[in-house]
Amino acid sequence: MNRLLTALALLALPLLAQAQAAPKMPRPNTALLPAQANLAQRNATAAKEVEALERQRFAAQVSKDYAFLEKAFADDLVYTHASGKQNGKNDYLQSIRDGKSVYDKIDVENINVRAYNGGTTAVVNGQITIYQPNKPDGSPNVAHLKYVTVQIKNPQGWQVVLWQSQKQPEAK
Repeated sequence: MNRLLTALALLALPLLAQAQAAPKMPRPNTALLPAQANLAQRNATAAKEVEALERQRFAAQVSKDYAFLEKAFADDLVYTHASGKQNGKNDYLQSIRDGKSVYDKIDVENINVRAYNGGTTAVVNGQITIYQPNKPDGSPNVAHLKYVTVQIKNPQGWQVVLWQSQKQPEAK
């Protein structure tokens, strides 16, 4: 029996030596470092701010609150309508003033905000339903849109620099 144990021990020695010589793989550290935690917190705070501002902006487009919209849109705004038409800030605001862009109501169906760069950049995507004045034949003028917006935080606060929307098929 002793011989059997000795033989097994001798056979196991090379395996033990090999296992000890193998490099140890570090265990992943799932805890955030303080700087990472601070960055994540700033991004989370920014995401909440931007979501609230998105909702306020939609309300301002309906109520024609030009003072709010002037602040909400960056001077270099690129606003791409679902039709493919593009406006800059001044042209878009003028289209609301002139009655070319009219919003009776905007319902936010869903909204997703992801903030980056320590809470200085946000990408928003969502789905809205826009109610506009009835068509000439009296039928409802409703648009279901998916959209993407990019906002940046600068000395003026959060501002929309990009809006892109796409019409969705009518629900049947």
